[in-house]
Amino acid sequence: MNKTIRHASVFALLLVLALLVRATWVQFHDSKALADEKLNRRNAIKQYAHPLGDIIVGGEAITGSERTTGGDLAYKRTYKNGALYSPVTGYSSQVYGATQLEGIYKDLLDGTDNRLKNPLDTVTNKRADPGDVVTTIDPAVQKAGYKALGDTKGAAVAVDPRTGKILGMVSTPSYDPSKISGSTDSEAWQALTSDKQKPMVNRAMRQPLPPGSTFKLVVAAAALEDGLYSSVDVRTDSPKPYTLPGTVTVLKNENESAPCENATIRTGLQYSCNNVFAKMAVDLGQGKVKAMAEKLGFNADKLDVPVRAGKSVYPSGMDKAQTALSGIGQFDVTATPLQMSMVSAAIASGGELAAPHMVSQITDSDGNVLEKYGDGNRQRVMSESTAEGLQSAMQTVVEKGTGSNARISGATVGGKTGTAQHGENNSKTPYAWFTSYAKGADGKQVAVAVMIESSSAARDEVSGNGLAAPIAKAMMAAALKN
Repeated sequence: MNKTIRHASVFALLLVLALLVRATWVQFHDSKALADEKLNRRNAIKQYAHPLGDIIVGGEAITGSERTTGGDLAYKRTYKNGALYSPVTGYSSQVYGATQLEGIYKDLLDGTDNRLKNPLDTVTNKRADPGDVVTTIDPAVQKAGYKALGDTKGAAVAVDPRTGKILGMVSTPSYDPSKISGSTDSEAWQALTSDKQKPMVNRAMRQPLPPGSTFKLVVAAAALEDGLYSSVDVRTDSPKPYTLPGTVTVLKNENESAPCENATIRTGLQYSCNNVFAKMAVDLGQGKVKAMAEKLGFNADKLDVPVRAGKSVYPSGMDKAQTALSGIGQFDVTATPLQMSMVSAAIASGGELAAPHMVSQITDSDGNVLEKYGDGNRQRVMSESTAEGLQSAMQTVVEKGTGSNARISGATVGGKTGTAQHGENNSKTPYAWFTSYAKGADGKQVAVAVMIESSSAARDEVSGNGLAAPIAKAMMAAALKN
């Protein structure tokens, strides 16, 4: 054979072998990745070929499916009271994918979850009827929070302290996921994603902000657990005025006439004395405050409810002045409303923190339970005596202090207000916070945290008691009533 022909033949054979190897690689190794590619139109056609399963609140479906006309996508997702429940459901869009519960349980809701298939379906590869997601959300609590938040920009979370069940998760301004569920909703999508108010952000669990004085509960818990102070009624070493260590900056109190000099923890919480808890954080040291904060959920990289929450942060590497500011929930301390509801829940439950969650079970189309999610795993984060002392002090805040707007007739209510600086040199409207718990005579309990990012109130009217406490009260009252 001619040498040139022989070389050409070998080269052609190598090319054929390379093509065979590549084809085999794509078919057996890359096939799943290609099948799961979000731009693969076949996935959307398959997903929306049939009605989707539903997300359930209070025994009723808050989602549905609607037959489309024209196109190759037979059904699209619909929502009942979409704006009310969007922080829970997320959205399922023919174009833009799915988020939150819609995204996490996509396979269950579209019928491709293998747990839905019977033996014959497995053999024939038939698509099973879709399943449902049953949430822990209490519709009365959700509606109360949404109504109370109204036109403000903010969020609220209500949790059962004993079980960790999330009873309400509200974020405003909100949006209706139905408006972006189809294939011709690009204008609505553009309007939502470009809106400066960011209605698609779940502020309840995905937007950590400075928690202000609500963080004083964490510092107080650390001080009691460490033995720095033996009870909430022991006088502290808290000079007034208090100068931040290593600086000439005097830390002011909101109410300069309040009895904050060497005040007890109870009085310090009642009047929200900055000097008390800034000095307390310095005396403890950032390591001990951080340890307590982390027991309560701060700095957790993964907090899944099952939607992943944004990380709440207690920083490291601070000097003493920064540590003092961290003691009043400033400097680089950040928290979500979900996180601050966990703080109150741990105190209300006697020092045990139940893992928060908002799905109770998933079922097949006949209602048979595929997986049941029990009460959240409980971990002791502080002693019972510390929790009881803080409960008592928080009750004083509501009965005699800065949290009076959270009082509920016939219920025991404890709370803590917070007003956090916003912008350079506090140039922007502060954030208003309130974290609380309530216990009814029948044994029912609820913990709530509310954050107001901005409202129509004048700057000098922004306070946790004025803006956030009434919202917490509405949600707590609804939870105790049901």
